[in-house]
Amino acid sequence: MLEGAKSIGAGAATIALAGAAIGIGNVFSSLIHSVARNPSLAKQLFGYAILGFALTEAIALFALMMAFLISSVFRIPIEVSVYFFFILFFSSFI
Repeated sequence: MLEGAKSIGAGAATIALAGAAIGIGNVFSSLIHSVARNPSLAKQLFGYAILGFALTEAIALFALMMAFLISSVFRIPIEVSVYFFFILFFSSFI
């Protein structure tokens, strides 16, 4: 029972990865719309988009770090956490 709760906790920590994937999509979607409206600002807007991408990706890395910490501290097999990661990561593309 406790092992199942630990696995669910590690999987829940990776839910932020799906949110980060959506956030990165929104950043570059906004970049495309902005450049289409005003092409002369493309260089400046690209810098802002890269900054937004980096900050959003940092959130994903923190979430992945928390999932690995949960799995290592509570002695969950790492395959379980990676399994939840891949399910959530690839489901964000569907």
